Amino acid sequence: MEEDRNEEAKKTILIVDDEKPIVDILVYNLQKEGYNTIEANDGEAGIEMAFEKKPDLILLDIMLPKVDGLTVCKKIRNSLNIPIIMISAKDEEIDKILGLELGADDYITKPFSVRELVARVKANLRKAELNNSTSNTKNETDKNDTNKKVIRIGDLFINLDEFEVKVKGKPIELTLREFEVLRYLANQPGQVVTREALLEKVWGYEYYGDIRTVDVTIRRIREKIEQDTSSPKLLITKRGVGYYLSSKERDGED
Repeated sequence: MEEDRNEEAKKTILIVDDEKPIVDILVYNLQKEGYNTIEANDGEAGIEMAFEKKPDLILLDIMLPKVDGLTVCKKIRNSLNIPIIMISAKDEEIDKILGLELGADDYITKPFSVRELVARVKANLRKAELNNSTSNTKNETDKNDTNKKVIRIGDLFINLDEFEVKVKGKPIELTLREFEVLRYLANQPGQVVTREALLEKVWGYEYYGDIRTVDVTIRRIREKIEQDTSSPKLLITKRGVGYYLSSKERDGED
């Protein structure tokens, strides 16, 4: 009975990849870390298994038979709120991978270090647990709370409790990761935050590779909240250091 309970408590990771040597390496190392693993060898099977098994996290290769990984990601994300880490042999695909139309949570390029991949798996699972815990607590305790934490910076409106962002009254659709970046910066307006700090605080791990993930996410946010992305007024770059959210016209709590 105890073994059955322990088995149920394990997180399940779906690996969608058609390269058996890579799948074998991932299965071995993830099971060694205490995770359950299930595998699919093409995009079509990956979609079916995601909806049938509802894993806790998905490792998804881009280059897949039948249905490519980008399409798989989009289809899964439309219905399931499961962390997705894309595995890509093409570094330049990052723009698509992190785009709103796909909604992947993270990406890693081949060849990758197993240590780095496991660190990202752990970080994304922790982040998902934290988000679920926060959401459940809010639903239980905030039903009658009308004092929501709101930040206003010029035309930008951020409701931190309701995960709501508006510009000039128009709702802005952000991915969860984009919202988390904006929220983290909004809670310390005017303070420059380095890319490395954002990766640690928002993505939840110390980064081993390049830091373009942050740059792409920042650019995506700007495309949605700035009138002129070439001359941003809200989300500012401090060249050579990092990013900050303008502290002008900021209200505290409503």
